[in-house]
Formats: sequence, C-alpha cells, structure tokens
Amino acid sequence: MSAVQTFFIQGSVSSFSSSPSVTSCRKVSVKFTVSCCSAASPVTVVNGNVEKRSSDRNEIRLGLPSKGRMATDTLDLLKDCQLSVRQVNPRQYVAEIPQISNLEVWFQRPKDIVRKLVSGDLDLGIVGLDTVSEFGQGNEDLIIVHDSLDYGDCRLSLAIPKYGIFENVNSMKELAEMPQWTPERPLRVATGFTYLGPKFMKDNGLKHVTFSTADGALEAAPAMGIADAIVDLVSSGTTLRENNLKEIEGGVILESQAVLVAGRKSLMQRKGVLDITHEMLERLEAHLRAVGQFTVTANMRGSSAEEVAERILSQTSLSGLQGPTVSPVFCKRDGRVTADYFAIVICVPKKALYKSVQQLRAIGGSGVLISPLTYIFDEETPRWRQLLSMLGL
Repeated sequence: MSAVQTFFIQGSVSSFSSSPSVTSCRKVSVKFTVSCCSAASPVTVVNGNVEKRSSDRNEIRLGLPSKGRMATDTLDLLKDCQLSVRQVNPRQYVAEIPQISNLEVWFQRPKDIVRKLVSGDLDLGIVGLDTVSEFGQGNEDLIIVHDSLDYGDCRLSLAIPKYGIFENVNSMKELAEMPQWTPERPLRVATGFTYLGPKFMKDNGLKHVTFSTADGALEAAPAMGIADAIVDLVSSGTTLRENNLKEIEGGVILESQAVLVAGRKSLMQRKGVLDITHEMLERLEAHLRAVGQFTVTANMRGSSAEEVAERILSQTSLSGLQGPTVSPVFCKRDGRVTADYFAIVICVPKKALYKSVQQLRAIGGSGVLISPLTYIFDEETPRWRQLLSMLGL
C-alpha cells in the first residue's frame, strides 16, 4: 500500500500518492463558504488546532485587540473592573477571565473581531467604533452594548492641504462646489476606510471621487502628488498640521472610542451570553461612573440631622449623587450619651473637590476626609435596560 500525504488547503482536502508508480492524484473538495457576513464556518483552524463548529461550542467567546495601545488599554480597563485576563502562554491567542466561568478570551485583529462577531465565531468584542462601522458596514446583527468605554478616543476625518487650490477651502460645501472635479479629473482620496470614505463623500454630494487604498503614512500622499485629500483617524491633529494638512467644517465622518459590541444572534440564541453581558455591563458602568469621583466625609455641629442637611444643600456643589448622608456622631458627656456632631458623606467630582472642601468649612465642617471611589453601582444598569429594549425582551 502506498503512503498517502494529506494537506488542508482553505477548506479542501487533497490526497496525493507518494508512490513512484502512481502518477495520478485525487482531490476531495469539502465545500463551505467563508464570508464576513455568512454563517460560521464548519471548521476553524487556530494555531494549528481544528475548532468545532461555532454552533456546537458551549463556551462564550470574547474578542479583544491583540496588539497596540488599544490592546493595552483594554486589558487595563478589564483589570480595573476586577476582570483580569489570564494568559497562560503569551504566544497563544486564547486566554481566560477567571472571575467569569465559561468565558474564553480570543486575541484578534480589531477588524477580525468584527467579522467574527458577524459570522458567530465570537459572541462579544471590544474594539473601536470606527472599526465596527467600517467592517460591520451597518450590519443589523451587530449591537453596541456599551458605547463609551472612555479610551481610544479619535475621529475619522477628511483632511486636505492648506496650500494650492485648497488654500481658501474650509468646508465640505466649498470642497464639493470646486469646479476642478470632473469625471475626467475626479477628487483623489487616499484612505484605508474603503466603506466609510465613499459613503461619506456620496452623502455630502461629491460625485466625482476616486479612492486609493492605503494603510499608513497617508499624510504624505498629497505632498507626493498621489492624492488630493485623505480620510484617516485623527487624535490631536498634530500630524496633520506638521504635514500642512487641515480638517474642514463638516469633514468629521465619525467620532470614535472603544466600545463593547455583541452579535444579536449570540445574545438571543446562545445560552449564557446575556448573563455574561449583564455582568460585564454592571462592572464596566460601575467602574467608569466612579472614575474621577471622591467620597468626602466631614463632621459638623448641629441641632439635628435635618438642620445640618439644610446647611449642606444650600451649597450647590455639596449635593452629591442623590443628596448627602447625615448620621449622628455619639459621644458620652457627663454620664450621658449625646449627639452634638453629625457625620456627613457626599460624593464629589475631582474638578469640584477643593471648592467643596472650602464650602464645607464655611458652613462648619471639620475633620474632612477624602478617598477615591472605585465603583458606583446603580439600582439597575441603564445600558442593560437599553439592551433588553433593543432585543425586544
């Protein structure tokens, strides 16, 4: 019997005889469709391991960015929410969050996270809104669960040169009305956003536009003469200015930051996804709401809790989240237990901290103690109610 070698090549199995006496070969095709918008592939190969069908797995999968600043900031946020990611081997793409059972963490490129959410190979993901919008392309199966994770801030923007024919062009309206753009000489735009870029131009009435695809160093394209404008992500705008480029009025396509996104089918059909999403939302919102907030505690002499509360509420910066907490401070005097002082507790944002301390002193507060807040849990997470409403639950 001749030896047989088997190769897996993009979904097909080819069998080749290695015997010198056999010159023919047999190819057995295993048909499946690979598409960013199709159902999950029957077979997934990751790190050389063959994974089960997405529909057969029991684990819930969370996709996280694998590289760069977004990856670092995402891990830091999860750690602050007591959801530290544990990776046994830094070379592996799979990890876990011990605090949540049955949850797998998969490190992926941001655009692949979006594609795999659509295909069902991932259930949840954290990426930039720009990535969701570009690679999700308005797919209704993608649901933004939390739209403001407070990092990865940037904007997708159109930028044009400050010089030449663009020197006095300062708005999208003026750009669209320039007579230079014709079918023979269209506006040339360099971008890596091949969905959002053309859509934006069409929505703004620019008919004669061509796009060239590029991933990096777009700012050099106009100076090199290979593009008239660029569509790219902007943070501070320093790089644009240093390359003699400018943003224009109406030229911001999208304001973006990190978001938590989920697949609608996973939320509705896969057991455990809704529960895990609820827990993640609780932790994320409690932590993010507490960022920059401080607990202020002070003692204040008064005749009653109501009288002390009146004094506190007369100062606008001392109202706290829902009002001050006022409690009697008991002490023993002349053999009797009495309450001449009251302890007040309020929550104060960092920017108003010093002003609040001054106001407390002005109305008789003393012994002021200040400590940062870690979590603020609401009675119910607002975004959870929104998610249930979107799902019709």
